Amino acid sequence: MKFDYVIVGGGSAGCVLANRLSEDPSTSVCLLEAGGRGNSLLVRMPAGAVLMTPGKPPINNWSFDTVSQPGLNDRKGYQPRGKALGGSSAINAMLYVRGQQQDYDEWANLGCEGWDWDSVLPYFQKSENNERGADDMHGGSGPLQVSDQKEERPITRDFIEAAKQLQHREVDDFNRGDNEGVGLYQVTQFHDKAKNGERCSAAAAYLFPIMDRPNLTVVTGAQATELTFDGDRATGVVYKKGGKGDDILVTANREVLLCSGALKTPQLLQVSGIGDPEDLTKHGIAVRHALPGVGKNLQDHLDFILAYKTKDTDNFGVSLKGGVHILRHVTRWFKSGVSMAATPFAEGAAFFKTSPDLDRPDIQLHFVIAEVEDHARKLNTGHGFSCHICKLRPESRGSVALSSADPLAVPEIDPAFLADRRDLDTLIKGARMAREILEAPALAKYRHQELFGTETAKTDADWEAHIRERADTIYHPVGTCKMGVDDMAVVDPELRVRGLQGLRVVDASIMPNLVSGNTNAPTMMIAEKAADMIKAAAR
Repeated sequence: MKFDYVIVGGGSAGCVLANRLSEDPSTSVCLLEAGGRGNSLLVRMPAGAVLMTPGKPPINNWSFDTVSQPGLNDRKGYQPRGKALGGSSAINAMLYVRGQQQDYDEWANLGCEGWDWDSVLPYFQKSENNERGADDMHGGSGPLQVSDQKEERPITRDFIEAAKQLQHREVDDFNRGDNEGVGLYQVTQFHDKAKNGERCSAAAAYLFPIMDRPNLTVVTGAQATELTFDGDRATGVVYKKGGKGDDILVTANREVLLCSGALKTPQLLQVSGIGDPEDLTKHGIAVRHALPGVGKNLQDHLDFILAYKTKDTDNFGVSLKGGVHILRHVTRWFKSGVSMAATPFAEGAAFFKTSPDLDRPDIQLHFVIAEVEDHARKLNTGHGFSCHICKLRPESRGSVALSSADPLAVPEIDPAFLADRRDLDTLIKGARMAREILEAPALAKYRHQELFGTETAKTDADWEAHIRERADTIYHPVGTCKMGVDDMAVVDPELRVRGLQGLRVVDASIMPNLVSGNTNAPTMMIAEKAADMIKAAAR
């Protein structure tokens, strides 16, 4: 099979590219996705995320584990990643967060010309169909539907009030370049009448409406195993259907575009002989192209959770009354799209500084209308609420490496959480500040019992022990094929793999530094911008 473009990975970036590149009917595009269709009821109903994220059993989810983390008492971390059309946008909390203006200006200052805030903002707008309409910061006609929450819980409103009682300002829009404050997240959720309240994954936004284009071929269950080359030019991709059977080759007349994310994209490069020679030769892989930055620079948001039991049952929990309550909400959702079944779970948002000297917030809170333990892999009876705390710009740097030469093997994922002491110090400050909000008067009527023993945490040593014992990812790995101009950069500012032809990386792995927030909206922005670059190169 021959195409102009072959896209590897049908996630948030791959769906965008498939749409934009196939807009020209004379251009042929093939999209390869290892997972399934990503359009089941569990995906479409936002509350279905609680059954997909834990990965037990793995539903639309790679369900990776990390290597043991010395900074987390040698525990292995968990890395859920979407495995379906739409990628992680099919299983995430749907939060639409761009990050801070300074994040992108910093990318440009590192040599990534054209990636400053003013340059990327038009691509956020191009992507977006915001329920509030278009303005100087938002788009109103893009494929991605962005909505206000359908029916946030009263406890979430009281969380906002609790933060305001501690002098945090209320924010109505976390996507104008300055996020400091507290409020409600907007979400990637349909607001049109036909699909109101359904998840608007990248596939639902960009791919499903154009699947009948004759110049677009979408192959699901296609796990890429190798890139092919003619000299230094990428010519195609080998994949196995369902991860087994005979090799199938698709060739690209123009470019191969890698969109498999920060964990899978470096692995495909490495098994194809592209990476740090030391990483490749120890697995018997011949070095095709030495590129030492492949798999390095892994950054992720480490998350620490505070949680409380509550006697309030107007949220998610495990009880007879709560079960009946949820069934009623599911019924309402089927009728109107409006109910607790449309929740992102993480309804409340807060961004704040642990020091007034900082130029932007360094802590993010996700206020969740459920008791969460171990990524919801441990379910406890009763009802509760949780607050997730993460340091926005970690200093620690990890890696993704091969576990073997087998392209179907799980890669060795090492986020190196808390390798840099500064990350721990900031998390301790953030946990203290978050607990002050949760103990404020506005939440008094909900608090019944603080969980996990944090009520006894008084000293920094106490907080350190809790963080090392329970902290883990909040699902934002980036940076393993970083964009830049230094020796460790994998792609240039046009996202072309350095030293090779006809090969680009277009996903969260190209971020030189992690943005100050959730990574789904930035990933789609990256793909929108990349699509224009690719089209320009073909002219």
